Amino acid sequence: MTNTLALIRSKQFWIFQLLGWSVWVLMLVLRDLIFVPAEYLFPRALVSALSAIAAVIITTGLRSLYQLVWERGFIVRFLVTWFGSLAAALIWQPLQNHLALLPFGEFMSLNYAGAEDLFDGFYRNSFPLMLLWSGLYFIIKYYQLFQAEKEKSLRSEALAHEAQLLMLRYQLNPHFLFNTLNAISTLVLSEANEKANEMLTKLSKFLRYSLDHSPLDKVSLTHELETSKLYLDIEKVRFAERLRLKIDIEKQAEQALVPTMLLQPLIENSIKYAISKAESYGTISIIARVAKGRLRLEVSDDGPGIPESEGQSDMLILSQGVGISNIRNRLQQIYGDEHTLNFYNAESGGLTVTVEIPYDTK
Repeated sequence: MTNTLALIRSKQFWIFQLLGWSVWVLMLVLRDLIFVPAEYLFPRALVSALSAIAAVIITTGLRSLYQLVWERGFIVRFLVTWFGSLAAALIWQPLQNHLALLPFGEFMSLNYAGAEDLFDGFYRNSFPLMLLWSGLYFIIKYYQLFQAEKEKSLRSEALAHEAQLLMLRYQLNPHFLFNTLNAISTLVLSEANEKANEMLTKLSKFLRYSLDHSPLDKVSLTHELETSKLYLDIEKVRFAERLRLKIDIEKQAEQALVPTMLLQPLIENSIKYAISKAESYGTISIIARVAKGRLRLEVSDDGPGIPESEGQSDMLILSQGVGISNIRNRLQQIYGDEHTLNFYNAESGGLTVTVEIPYDTK
């Protein structure tokens, strides 16, 4: 990973080098188009291009110098930048002066340009330009470091986010497994071996699905319902005809993306508080609707609900159970404040749990 980032940064340097000096040459050519006779345009453009090539070589050396002192203190970097730019300009300006002789058939003439012309070009052109290059180099370097730290921070947050969701996943599986194994144990003790075997087979399929999907994953609501039916098949071994199911899913809601294993704890809650306590049979209803860019899921039962006499304390205990707390935490991790999870007694009896999340099919 480090080598890849270093390679990318190296390419960025050369892109900026070539682009920056090309722009400098272009600006000189545009200036000459206005002030220089046509017969001198090509020779001067050639001189500018050669000067830019020399500048690329010199500033690449400056880059190596700055890399050597990058870990030093600010004062050291400042002094090296100042004197490095000075030295680079002292090398570059004479080269420019001598390259300017090429259109006249001369090169490296010691008689060209007096000290006044040399230092005039140095102070007006080379030294300010080298200082500007150095300043831009450090600005881009600091920006790259800032971006690298930001990416590192985001990766750390993502890893923490994933670790928390994985923890919730591992919390869910043992909780569900404990309840199911208790039911299988009961079947074995009552010598209902065939039903126990059927339940174990369906349990293995359900656990395989739950292990194959990360808690970070989202699946279509249709897919999630199929998984929930696996769980219901397990429970039907226990309750047989006592467990009834009604599903009412709006067409538009079928392809909505939801977190994996979202419905199972809600259904499990209804089985625990409604179906298992019903004298004859109980019904669990699952409804899904889409409105105003949001998906609304509703899982309800016709059980006793939360006793009014005990009020909110029982509702609070119910909503803080392992399975429900698991859903609450996962929804918070995935959607933040863009979700709701509510419990209330239905007017017709029984408990209703609603979940609202952003509607997404991507």
